[in-house]
Amino acid sequence: MRFEQLTTEQKQKAFYELREVKELFASRGWFPGTSGNLSVRAGDFSPEQFHFAITASGKDKTVHTPEDYLFVDQDGKPSEATSLKPSAETLIHCEIYRLTGAGAIFHIHTVFNSVISEYFWDRKSVPVDGVELIKGLNIWEEEAQIDIPIVSNFASIPAIVPEITDRLQAGIPGILLRKHGIYAWGANAFEAKRHIEAFEFLFEYVYRLELLKR
Repeated sequence: MRFEQLTTEQKQKAFYELREVKELFASRGWFPGTSGNLSVRAGDFSPEQFHFAITASGKDKTVHTPEDYLFVDQDGKPSEATSLKPSAETLIHCEIYRLTGAGAIFHIHTVFNSVISEYFWDRKSVPVDGVELIKGLNIWEEEAQIDIPIVSNFASIPAIVPEITDRLQAGIPGILLRKHGIYAWGANAFEAKRHIEAFEFLFEYVYRLELLKR
């Protein structure tokens, strides 16, 4: 779909959903130091051509301004003339959209997701065994066991993308960057929000359980 084909309603809906999620996550302290980024896809999807609204780079996500978001295309380039810069990690969003066909992708930095990614770095995944909140990821098997993948965190974002391509797991709607944060996605903003909340609960659970084992 070409950007010109998106309706005003579709564009406004994407911005509204980003604003709602940004406000909620900011209230939880999930955007320290302007970190994190959020995106919502608009219109029809094809891996070759799509557009999504994403948070602009360097903005204080605890406040609302008219310049909080912009639209970019499947290559992470602005879809229309703008002075705003997309998030530095836009290429990661592009790849996740391309691989999953998701409708929304949210990325946050928390102490728990950063610490747990380093703690389990040697095995390249966070093991979670039988915790109820696994169901929040649409995994309904009784006593399900999952491994949440962890990938390297490089200063050069393009260097991260191939590892994400290789490590994405079918049925696990999220991936951790080492000592960085979680990317979670879903068919829409509501589902992506549910997934990121479930991941954060699971990370804290695993962290605290590991402490009890000592």
